[in-house]
Amino acid sequence: MHHRSKSMELSSPINETWKLCTYGSFVGCLLLIFLVSHNQQDANISTARTTMTSFSDQFIVKGSAAPTTTTSTTNYNKLESSNSSRVVAAAAAVTDHDHKLQLPEIKDTTSNSINIDVVVGVDAAVHDDQKESVAVEESPPTSNLSNSRRMAANTTTKEEYYDCNIFEGRWVYREEEGPYYNSKMCPFLEEKMSCQDNGRPDHDYEKWVWENPHCNIPRFNGIDMLERMRGKRVIVVGDSLNRNQWESLACLIYSSIPSSTALVDAKGHTYKVLKAKDYDVTVEFYWSPFLVDLDLNHESGSKVLVLDKLSPNSAQWRGADVMVFNSGHWWIHLGKLKAWDLLQYEGELMQEMKIELAYEKALKTWAKWINENVDTKKTSVFFRSISPEHKGEQWCYNSTQPITDESYKKIYPTKMTNIIEKQILGMGSSTVRYLNITKLSEYRRDAHPSVFRNKKWKIMVQRYKRLLGSFSDCSHWCLPGLPDTWNRLLYASLFFHPPSTDQVA
Repeated sequence: MHHRSKSMELSSPINETWKLCTYGSFVGCLLLIFLVSHNQQDANISTARTTMTSFSDQFIVKGSAAPTTTTSTTNYNKLESSNSSRVVAAAAAVTDHDHKLQLPEIKDTTSNSINIDVVVGVDAAVHDDQKESVAVEESPPTSNLSNSRRMAANTTTKEEYYDCNIFEGRWVYREEEGPYYNSKMCPFLEEKMSCQDNGRPDHDYEKWVWENPHCNIPRFNGIDMLERMRGKRVIVVGDSLNRNQWESLACLIYSSIPSSTALVDAKGHTYKVLKAKDYDVTVEFYWSPFLVDLDLNHESGSKVLVLDKLSPNSAQWRGADVMVFNSGHWWIHLGKLKAWDLLQYEGELMQEMKIELAYEKALKTWAKWINENVDTKKTSVFFRSISPEHKGEQWCYNSTQPITDESYKKIYPTKMTNIIEKQILGMGSSTVRYLNITKLSEYRRDAHPSVFRNKKWKIMVQRYKRLLGSFSDCSHWCLPGLPDTWNRLLYASLFFHPPSTDQVA
């Protein structure tokens, strides 16, 4: 009995120990399962995070947020970033088919007999092996209010702009920026320039800002310009592209002041004028596509372009305080679009002359008039460079984003551009300044009216389906739009950018 009792006493602690070991093992297993599960989840999360990081690195331009593509009526890429800015000169990883409006896919069948040249990249262009964006200082957000209500006066001094070429740079997309004005605010705009009124559904083309990473370019300020120009007169002389620029400048000013204080006469195509009464400032447009005289009533009975006689309306140019000239596109019109039958120089009529030679003689006639009739100490004279068209491979039809490939080919003859630049250089920047908008405009295939030149564009697209290369306007520019940038650079050149820093190239 005593032996049995002793045995029971020994087995009881052993049973208790066994129970504790069993319980501990069970708890340990649970902990082990939990830890294994937790580690596996961490591993999955880590793997997912690594995968996402790798994926993002492939599509995000360094220093920018990834663009998101949205599918809507206009089906174009919304380029976004955390600070609503993106550099796109040539660095954006986008493809043409991502930026099409829902219009019929049609190739440009227009023939072009003009020699083509490869575009040389600008300072801002980023090659395929250099897809890094440069940090850009963000400008304050603005709204669609008029300039007078939403623009602070520019405080940058001239010294800050010295040795800065404002015509070199890059296009930056700013979602918050928006245009300077709404086209409905300017009832005098031509129908073919009023793209939004005509039904163009996209707006991104209005939100690209021209910037130079090496200096500040002031925003256009209508009130500031009027204050600086009190009692003065601005004239814009040239073809329909300069009329495009005049309409932009007139609207920039008109939207800055109460409409009751402005007088506008823009019914005609050959002469237009805006007057800001409170400032006694007038802005005029004179039609003169050649700058020299196109005599439609010549004694020969033919239409004669007189190369050594300035345009008859040059008598009205005298006395202006700011002059902006251009001439180019009408010289290269061929066939039925050619404006003259004969050329005349030094009294001699001729049927044939190389266009480049005729153009050079005409520009020399214009330069002689400037030297003899304009006091350049009192008058600022500008010659605007060629405004590019977008046809052929870079057709503007159905396009909503700028060109990002700087290797595309332009169609305007380089020889003509060289003649302009040679003439301007020969006159000196103190006499005539070069408003060099060609390079920055070449990227903006998206900013033309295209088929939205007309309110009945839907009907026209169907009617001229096989002739859309001719119907689509890929020469002029939507307003608001690219010409506002031209005038912003004119404004900067007049008041902030010294003549010695102008560059011809």
